[in-house]
Amino acid sequence: MEYPRNIIEFEKMFSSEKQCEEYLISLRWPNGFICPSCQHTEYWILSRHRIGCKKCKYKFSITSNIIFEQSNKPLSFWYRAIWLMVAPKNGISALDLQRLMGFGSYQTSWSWLHKLRKLTVLPDREMLKGQIEVDETYLGGKKKGKRGGGAEGKIPVIIAVEIMSKGTGRFRISTLPDVTRKSLKGFIDANIEKGSELITDGWESYKKIVGYNHTISYDTIIDDDEEILPNAHRVASLLKRWLLGTHQQYIAGGKTQNYLDEFTFRYNRRKSISRGLLFHRVMEQAAKHEPIMYSKISESHTGRKKYAGGKK
Repeated sequence: MEYPRNIIEFEKMFSSEKQCEEYLISLRWPNGFICPSCQHTEYWILSRHRIGCKKCKYKFSITSNIIFEQSNKPLSFWYRAIWLMVAPKNGISALDLQRLMGFGSYQTSWSWLHKLRKLTVLPDREMLKGQIEVDETYLGGKKKGKRGGGAEGKIPVIIAVEIMSKGTGRFRISTLPDVTRKSLKGFIDANIEKGSELITDGWESYKKIVGYNHTISYDTIIDDDEEILPNAHRVASLLKRWLLGTHQQYIAGGKTQNYLDEFTFRYNRRKSISRGLLFHRVMEQAAKHEPIMYSKISESHTGRKKYAGGKK
């Protein structure tokens, strides 16, 4: 598995468009190229990201039916954008990507990052298991409102964190329409293996979810229940700090889950020895993910918009 370990290796590996094409070919055909027409294994690289079979002369685009298909930008541009998103510890904002890449508009960098965030969710990822702290929080600062219905303007978010003998393991996070039993159950069933132990704060809606062992955390209750579920609260704190630091409290309307997916990808790979491996994982997804139309990305988007409770 070849991938750049640092920025120096990145620049060497992808200094030309041909190198970028060869890398993409190796990802699309990890066991070696096979012509879809005659099954021959030798090819030529042609212009405009096309590849040609040496035997039957069949030609097709190596970017067809994947996320790069609709783009008129060089692959090297996309690779650099991916590197800039995953290599820094805290990622990059759309405004900073626009400046570094020299894009003419904010919309371009914004849409690119949202497309790339779609690649951070691995379709075959394993469910959480074992002891799992589960808690909900809200993006949007302090506002009055009952817990079950949520306060107006807030974004309800649910967090599930694996508890290990030392520290924490993987986690999942998702927006919710509300924190009723139906919504909580949908998230838990989709992300946590049956039979696992759910550690919660005693919220009534959790108790009615069957198929799991339930434990209520009472041991470390302090004012405002801040330490009932310390691991889930720590993740929530890191998330809010990331949104404030990297994105300056800006989350595009209707796209909150995309940011949460990127944060999940980062947190679950926080111990990775190489940022280049993160780049490689995203590229593996890019080599097989269907095209994402701008019209799909821009749905519900009304411009740069602060999440509820952000400073004005």
